[in-house]
Amino acid sequence: MSSILTNNSAMVALQTLKSINSNLAKTQDQISTGKDIASAKDGSAVWAISKVMESDVAGFKAVSDSLSLGESTVAVASAGAEQVVNVLKDIKQLAISATSENVDHAKIQADIDERVAQVASIIGAAQFNGANLLATDVDGNGATSLSITSSLDRVGTAAPTTSSITVATVDFEADIDLATDLTAITDTATAATALGEIEAFLTTAIDGAAALGASAKRIQDQNSFVGKLSDAMKIGIGALVDADMEEASSRLQALQTQQQLGVQALSIANQAPQTILSLFR
Repeated sequence: MSSILTNNSAMVALQTLKSINSNLAKTQDQISTGKDIASAKDGSAVWAISKVMESDVAGFKAVSDSLSLGESTVAVASAGAEQVVNVLKDIKQLAISATSENVDHAKIQADIDERVAQVASIIGAAQFNGANLLATDVDGNGATSLSITSSLDRVGTAAPTTSSITVATVDFEADIDLATDLTAITDTATAATALGEIEAFLTTAIDGAAALGASAKRIQDQNSFVGKLSDAMKIGIGALVDADMEEASSRLQALQTQQQLGVQALSIANQAPQTILSLFR
């Protein structure tokens, strides 16, 4: 039965064309945004997972910044500790030369005094952003260690927690107080006494420099790991939400062809009622 009021063919063609246009719009969105899941309506479960992971990636960026700051702080202290070791070696040489009878002990002591002042200057200057791991008071507020955020840990659906690396002060300020604890050299006897004291100070300085070096290496390795972990998470997010551009390109070509055919089919269906006129001629 033919009807001028209800065109079944046109309605079918119109619904088909609407479906094609909807798929074409979605494909064009994927190509323009580069994402298969750009919003919650595109896939709520995958979108929610990707947003949680994106928040963790942002958290790891903050962790990396914290590690970089801590690494710089420890590196400055480590460089200062190594320089203190070098100056103590020079003082040790002067003390050894003072154990001889035919030397000017006053001049040697004057030379040692300059190096003692140099050690104090190095300890005071070995700070980064207000934190000094060679001092008794690390941050000026009574802290004896430096806490560095090192990781963001998540288990199941629980809220993430942070982990930290703690670097204790080597406290050269108290343990290597040459101005107070080093015997002044006036003769061979006091030179021998000073030599023993300097050897103890040198051991303390070497142990402290080694400890800071080990901490610096740990922080550096952790920072490298966090960077790789963050990159891996970004790859995972991309696998969840990014569009396959090769597939989208092929789909776009197919849908454009379907759209042209759909328009032609609708045009043909719209012309069908015109044939009814021939029945009245």
